[in-house]
Amino acid sequence: MHQSHQAHRVAVADELHERPSLGVRTASFLVITIPFAGLIAAIVLLWGVGFSWLYLGLLLGGYVLTAFGITVGFHRLFTHKSFRTNAPVKVALGVLGSMAVEGPIIQWVATHRRHHQHSDRPGDPHSPHEHGEGVLSVLKGFLHSHFGWFFTPAPTQERMERYVPDLMADKAVRWTSKLFLVWVALGLLIPAGIAFAVTGTWTGALLGLIWGGLVRIFLVHHVTWSVNSVCHLWGSRPFSSHDHSRNNLLFGVLAFGEGWHNNHHAFPTSARHGLRWWQIDLSYSLIRLMGLLGLAKDIRVPSPERIEAKRAPR
Repeated sequence: MHQSHQAHRVAVADELHERPSLGVRTASFLVITIPFAGLIAAIVLLWGVGFSWLYLGLLLGGYVLTAFGITVGFHRLFTHKSFRTNAPVKVALGVLGSMAVEGPIIQWVATHRRHHQHSDRPGDPHSPHEHGEGVLSVLKGFLHSHFGWFFTPAPTQERMERYVPDLMADKAVRWTSKLFLVWVALGLLIPAGIAFAVTGTWTGALLGLIWGGLVRIFLVHHVTWSVNSVCHLWGSRPFSSHDHSRNNLLFGVLAFGEGWHNNHHAFPTSARHGLRWWQIDLSYSLIRLMGLLGLAKDIRVPSPERIEAKRAPR
């Protein structure tokens, strides 16, 4: 009887998951390796005339815009509804987040909502804690949660869409999500075009593509992916939560507030992740600015009483 029950569970699991197609696995491999190749090319070109204030500006400007597209747009707005805004702002944030090349809005949000539902338990798409103990197991878990999970069986598309009925019903979000590849292309062509306009050379355009496109994508990827990996392994846990989420100062800064990850898991619908005065949260600062400009409404933050009630016992 036990074996029959176990076989039934396996059969159900197989029905709910599908092996990524060759095309999906190939696309994931290219998304991971091409920005890395761009980084290598950029490092090599540093020894010649391959860098200037122009390319630094394209790199930093692109990083800030597309990282905010992920942190403010994909995460705090679309996934957790921590504030409301109008359709043009939704589209703008959706386009910027798509330029980070982490997947279309609807796919990204469905995956992240699934992560919160099953955080660090069976069903979590990218937990680092399902691989045993010991140094090698921790390394394996880190690599899985950082990017290895892209190559593992995923829930079927139909099952994933159950996580995002609100976004499927939003015409502006659905349209922006469907045009994901267009936004990715623009995210590469715009810095190349700016560099060509400034330098008047195809070499300049190529360097704009490398620094403002590929290197920028590489940095945004590995900073935001580190919230999945590093921030579930190393850091402090001031709040009680049913997972291993942790606050990490480095990624609190680099990921514009996302690294205060234990805070976030304790209060997932909060627009503010840096709950202490010294916890830098640039994403929340932008949301507050949007509020002052009338571009964000119903900004959600936990009350002082709720914050104190969730604090972990000392």
